[in-house]
Amino acid sequence: MGHLTGDKVLTEIAARLKSEIRSEDTLARLGGDEFTIIMQDINHGEEASFLAEKITKVASQPVDIDEQSLYVTTSIGISLYPDDGDNSEDLLMYADNAMYKAKEEGRNNYQFYSSEMTTLALSKVIMESSMRNALEKEEFRIYYQPQINGLTNQVIGMEALVRWEHPTIGLISPDKFIPLAEETGLIVEIDKWVMKTAMKQVSQWYEQGLYPGILALNLTMKLLERKDFSDIIKSLLEETQINTKWLEFEVTESQIMKNPENAISKLLEIGKMDINIAIDDFGTGYSSLSHLKQLPIDKLKLDRSFISDIPDDEDDMSITIAIISLAKNLNINVLAEGVETQEQKDFLIENGCIDIQGYLYSKPIPTDEMQKYLLRQNNTSSYV
Repeated sequence: MGHLTGDKVLTEIAARLKSEIRSEDTLARLGGDEFTIIMQDINHGEEASFLAEKITKVASQPVDIDEQSLYVTTSIGISLYPDDGDNSEDLLMYADNAMYKAKEEGRNNYQFYSSEMTTLALSKVIMESSMRNALEKEEFRIYYQPQINGLTNQVIGMEALVRWEHPTIGLISPDKFIPLAEETGLIVEIDKWVMKTAMKQVSQWYEQGLYPGILALNLTMKLLERKDFSDIIKSLLEETQINTKWLEFEVTESQIMKNPENAISKLLEIGKMDINIAIDDFGTGYSSLSHLKQLPIDKLKLDRSFISDIPDDEDDMSITIAIISLAKNLNINVLAEGVETQEQKDFLIENGCIDIQGYLYSKPIPTDEMQKYLLRQNNTSSYV
């Protein structure tokens, strides 16, 4: 169709590529119909595969030139530093070799220079697709882990934890799919589903005269950072009709410290809704006292890494005592998670941490088992 039409196609494809890359990435046309993208500061090779997926998708859309719809395919090769090479010439050559491997595979796909990386990337793509189907087919399940007053052994609350009940693989633990859900953004939809389902369930337990205490829900930064975050929460509160005094949102300390000013602003919005706020995994995120003072928090959750070696590790015991003392001085509640032995419980109570979560009392259990657990408590008083 001539050079002019070809140039128009290349210009359109270049514009599409530019729209998909980050500001810190570099896009160049090497010649002919070949482009190169340099991605900086990526932590996992899968991040390159996600970009490759987006490029394949956006390039497959018709290119309208002079009232004609033209279609192109892409063959993408990927090389990684420093795994595949430590200089630009080798990396470019290896990406080129991988591109030709993609052409041999039938075009319109991507390949890594390392065949192992290609296999891993494909498994990630399959997992992402399965997760999307899982949301539609309601394959996710909520497990609850009781939080207990160590003096009375009564339930004071519970943490909602998501599990994936795959129809063929079986129960999949969150550490297998949550990282990918965060990378792809699916974590926002999963979060919303967990919140809605758990809120409805806790409201129902209260209506039945049971006493589930405070429902602790994990908040990811991807949800917290959304501009419509407050609207999402208000909509869920209205839909589930849950009393906000029965709610607690947990945010990890490390997440907060990535952007403390923004986190403080968002947490203040939660506080205005009369919802409790807890800092999870406290002691691992290196927050400063100045930030801690600004945060509108109601509870610190002692990270399990400090609890696991009590009473054998003097350093962990000293850190635990210091955090409990800090919380008391700031008039903040403190809860220890990961408590598995009577010795750990006794040490915590002796040093002023009464609230306990861990296998000593219960592992995370499904909804029906949690209901039986509450019935065994034989406590029908209302929480105000």
